[in-house]
Amino acid sequence: MAEVLKGAPVAAAITNDLISRSRLLNEKGLSPCLAILRVGERIDDLSYEHAAQKRCETIGIRVVCIALPQSCTQVELLSAIDRINRDSTVHGCLMFRPLPPQLDELAACDALLPEKDIDCMTPRSLAAVFSGKGRGFAPCTPQACIELLDYYGISLRGKNIVVIGRSLVIGKPLSMLLQNRDATVTMCHTRTSGIEEICRRADILVAAAGKAGLVDACFVQPDQVVIDVGVNAAPGGGICGDVQFDAVSPIVRAISPVPGGVGSVTAAVLCKHILEAAEASLR
Repeated sequence: MAEVLKGAPVAAAITNDLISRSRLLNEKGLSPCLAILRVGERIDDLSYEHAAQKRCETIGIRVVCIALPQSCTQVELLSAIDRINRDSTVHGCLMFRPLPPQLDELAACDALLPEKDIDCMTPRSLAAVFSGKGRGFAPCTPQACIELLDYYGISLRGKNIVVIGRSLVIGKPLSMLLQNRDATVTMCHTRTSGIEEICRRADILVAAAGKAGLVDACFVQPDQVVIDVGVNAAPGGGICGDVQFDAVSPIVRAISPVPGGVGSVTAAVLCKHILEAAEASLR
């Protein structure tokens, strides 16, 4: 049976460090603050929002939630972003993506002040991730994957890693973060021909396609590490990942669960970015 790579101890280790850093900021008269901007009520967004709020409360980060209806207009969205930009007490913004189809996501991301972009939404942050140079926060979920692997002592250097997913939110930036750690990365997606065979050749397989149960026993082999980033509505309620855990875990060496894996680390990484942004505001 595979080792289960739980996110709780990883998040706890990050959180313990952040609590002391938050106290230092409070002693200097600064209260770190996160603005969460959500459009609609997607189950993965709500799950992440709840986890982020709990983690922020533990650390001592104030949270301002702005929820817009699924049918909101571009003007309403940009107005909300403008309020966040002008609020000097807000140090960072998390805007859930993808946005509904009637909205211009690129324009919305570009409207956010780069110094408040703690989830790699603006062009400057993306450029920093893709070049490995300059200032800019990596996306929280891809960074959480790196934190999880590091905590469990899983080396990335020289490893053959397959990432299923090509979004700018997870798949593409994660690929760059892994390559910056000297991994060899193959990117796949749900339309990749022969995807099962490609995935079986990987030392580490990361499933981030956003398709429930996509990865089954045909995708994996022994001595493989599987990281499940998917957050999907489960048929019987609750959430499930992109990996069929019960089918895959008896085969592979290690696997992260959903829930209880990358997601809990993501909230801790988000808090880490908020504190870094707050600390930078004092310089």
